[in-house]
Amino acid sequence: MAAKKLRRAQLSQEMCERLSRYQITTCQEFLCLSLLELMKVTGQSYYEVQKLLCKVSRACAPKMQTAYEMKLRKSGNPSSAFLSTTLHSLDRILHGGVPCGSLTEITSPPGCGKTQFCIMLSVLATLPISMGGLDGAVIYIDTESAFSAERLIEMAAKRFPAYFDTDEKLLCMTRSIHLYRELTCCSVLKRIMSLEEEIISKKVKLIIIDSVASVVRKEFDTKLQGNLAERSNFLTRGASVLKCLAEEFSIPVILTNQITTSLSSGPGIRADLVSPADDLSLSEGSSVSGKRDSGCVTAALGNTWSHSVNTRLILQYHDLPTRQLLVAKSPVAPFSTFFYTIEKSGLVLQDQKDQTNFIWEGTNPALQPIRVRSSALKDTSHDAALPSTTGETSRNTSNL
Repeated sequence: MAAKKLRRAQLSQEMCERLSRYQITTCQEFLCLSLLELMKVTGQSYYEVQKLLCKVSRACAPKMQTAYEMKLRKSGNPSSAFLSTTLHSLDRILHGGVPCGSLTEITSPPGCGKTQFCIMLSVLATLPISMGGLDGAVIYIDTESAFSAERLIEMAAKRFPAYFDTDEKLLCMTRSIHLYRELTCCSVLKRIMSLEEEIISKKVKLIIIDSVASVVRKEFDTKLQGNLAERSNFLTRGASVLKCLAEEFSIPVILTNQITTSLSSGPGIRADLVSPADDLSLSEGSSVSGKRDSGCVTAALGNTWSHSVNTRLILQYHDLPTRQLLVAKSPVAPFSTFFYTIEKSGLVLQDQKDQTNFIWEGTNPALQPIRVRSSALKDTSHDAALPSTTGETSRNTSNL
């Protein structure tokens, strides 16, 4: 909230213009100054400056609301609470879809469909509210040069042929998606800090960053002294601003993360562990049971980031061409799994697939490493490593 522009803090236009001449444009920059400094730049008396401080503080402080008021707001306008994924079983588990006002992370090994999912959500956000969309624009920050306008058009035309029945409608949809290619941490953070004005002027209803891990891994080698602290600072600042924007404008923010393989000296054991929390926790190949593995597949960001995201979806390989989607962390949904394929129309759930042979072993996936596939395997001898959707849990899961 401190990143809010001063002109949205109910200060007069004349005062905002005066402060901008001193490069003071946000509530944070204003509140960081001493009383004497504020008296100098505003030209106001001591008591007038105190009044300005109170006004700016109230403007950027989160507003208190009761649980009843929150429930009324969401029930009165369901479209402002969730963005439907049109994957009906997933929407039902998530109580409506991707939640607005919070951060949702999509993480997976390479090639499982993170970008495909993001492109599909971009189309959905532009749809009218009557079709489950948000009837707004999208800001898409692409750090891997993976976005495809051709794929966007193909997906929209195939998924909603009755609505996108003319080239004009397709072109109108593409004009609502604003793409930025940011290839460094500095440029990503600068873009995030400037999003407030764009959200207002362009009527943005969805923010996507694909992916956060890409720039972080390139610039921060955590083996070097000081890099871990710098990385945590970057992630904390970015997540804080994004969460404030999500809450302030009641929009969903989608962030993609990567899963990478770390090898250790143990022979003959498959690399098939993922920690949605931290790549450092498994850097020596430690598994859930404490045994050393030959490697582990880990999310590329750390605990700071893990606690920042509200909802985490993990995409993983199952068998060709079927993949699996896991709801690994959610404030409203239980741990759940779904099978899907990637079609011309985007992600398509395979609800008919038999899921009775999978046994979940472990603890709360939001807190502990969980097993996922790092590559497509033809044999099914390791299926026991995958979670169950039948409600069965092991004796270690009683305290979820």
